[in-house]
Amino acid sequence: MFVVNLSGRRLTLTPPTVADVDTIARLCRDESVGRWTTMPVPYERADAVAFVTRMVPTGWADRSPTWALRLDPDGPVAGMIGLRALDESAAEIGFWQGAAARGRGLMTEAAQLVCDFAFRADTLALERIEWRAFVGNTASAAVARRVGFRFEGVARRGGLQRGLRRDMWVAGLLAGDSRSPVPGGWESVLPY
Repeated sequence: MFVVNLSGRRLTLTPPTVADVDTIARLCRDESVGRWTTMPVPYERADAVAFVTRMVPTGWADRSPTWALRLDPDGPVAGMIGLRALDESAAEIGFWQGAAARGRGLMTEAAQLVCDFAFRADTLALERIEWRAFVGNTASAAVARRVGFRFEGVARRGGLQRGLRRDMWVAGLLAGDSRSPVPGGWESVLPY
């Protein structure tokens, strides 16, 4: 698969590089990143090196691209977003954000860019993008809802986090879905 940068109104998405290792390691040590992801805790510099040098290139080769969220095209990493191929026509979206960039709608903009890219016929031509988060991650759920994902339910013990099974919220977005937020089940997850 070809590597591509994506640009939005307030941010740029580029594949992370070795130059980003120290920033990634620092951001991933944030307690809330560890609480809601499957990343190692504690997160070490070696974890960031392995992520950038092995996981990212392998992902791009396997239709599972990862981008660093940057507020300036040449600026530091403010978060990460990516897709993990489930099959030829579906992928799971995942993301995290550093504390300084939270609460500004940046991840919503990044997720919209990634979904637009993934559904295009000249890129991945996906039919479905799935969002999953550990139950309780209301910040991630708010992003998914704003992008237009439809809440589909709870996968009991559906996720594995550092050896423990946890319940997962699941939502889906289809290529033909309206991209405006709809309640449709989110009432049980998010306060309105």
